[in-house]
Amino acid sequence: MHGNEWWPAPAKLNLFLHVLGQREDGYHRLQTVFQFIDLCDHLSYQVNRDASVHCQFVDGTPPADQDLSSQQNIACKAARLLQLETGCELGVQITLDKRIPVGAGLGGGSSDAATTLIALNYLWNLRLDTARLAKIALTLGADVPVFVHGEAAWAEGVGEYFEPVNLPEPFYLVIYPGVRVSTAEIFASTQLTRDSRPIKIADFLAGRCGNDCQQLVAKKYPPVREALAWLSDFQPAMMTGTGACVFARFATRQEAEQVLEQVPADWQGFLVKGCNQSPLHLYLEEQRMRAVAED
Repeated sequence: MHGNEWWPAPAKLNLFLHVLGQREDGYHRLQTVFQFIDLCDHLSYQVNRDASVHCQFVDGTPPADQDLSSQQNIACKAARLLQLETGCELGVQITLDKRIPVGAGLGGGSSDAATTLIALNYLWNLRLDTARLAKIALTLGADVPVFVHGEAAWAEGVGEYFEPVNLPEPFYLVIYPGVRVSTAEIFASTQLTRDSRPIKIADFLAGRCGNDCQQLVAKKYPPVREALAWLSDFQPAMMTGTGACVFARFATRQEAEQVLEQVPADWQGFLVKGCNQSPLHLYLEEQRMRAVAED
C-alpha cells in the first residue's frame, strides 16, 4: 500500500441549481447537476498504528489568506467517522495541499472529505462498497456523496438522490472574485427564491434552467456581480453553488486561454476541463492496478 502519495480531491461545478422548497427540518429540496473539473486539492495519507488522526498543511500552516480550519476538520472528521463506523484501530496523518478556493461554491471541503473516505477505505483495507461509503458521506455534508460516487450526476432532494449523466466535457473558465460566501447565510435568507418548479433532464439540456441563489448572492456580494457581468461579455456566465465562483464554457482551450489572459488582477482565473468521471476514481484504479502488478 502506498500511503504517502498524493490523492486528488476534485472541485465541482453546479451546472444549474434550483431550490424547490424547504423541509420541516430546515434543509432545502434542490435540483442540480454536478460535473467535476480537473482543479484539485491534493491529500496524502500516512497510516499509523496508534489510531490517532491528525491533519496538517504542506508547509505546516494554512495559506496566509485563508482560514482553513473547517476544511482541516472535515478531513479529520471523515477519518474519525470511518474509524467509528468500522471499528478500525489504525490511524492516519493527513497532509493537505489546498488549491481549491474556500467558500467558492466548488465543493473543496466536501471533496476533501470524500477523498479521505475513499483513500482510507483502501489504505486501511476496509473493503466497504460505494453504497456504504456514500451513506457515511451523507452525514458529513449533502455534497459529499456525489464525490464518493465519482460520476457527473443529476441530483435531487438534499443531495442524496442522484443518477449519473453523460455530459459534454468542455473547457470552462472559472473566476474566483476574491470573496467568500457563506452557504448557511444564503440558505437562511428570507430573500432566497424557494419555489422553483421541478424540471426534467431534457429542460436542463435545452438550457431552461439557472441558479436560484445567483441573484441574491450578486446583490449581497458586489464582486460576484461584477465577475458575472465581466465574464458574460465573452460567454453566458453562471455562478456555481452559492458562489462565489462564476464560470462559462468555451468551445476550445484556445478561446478560454484568450479570456483567461484578460482576467482582472484582483481575481483568480482557472482554466479547467469538465470531467464526467472523477479524477479521484481514476487515481484509485491506478493504485489498485499497481498493487496487483506488484503482488
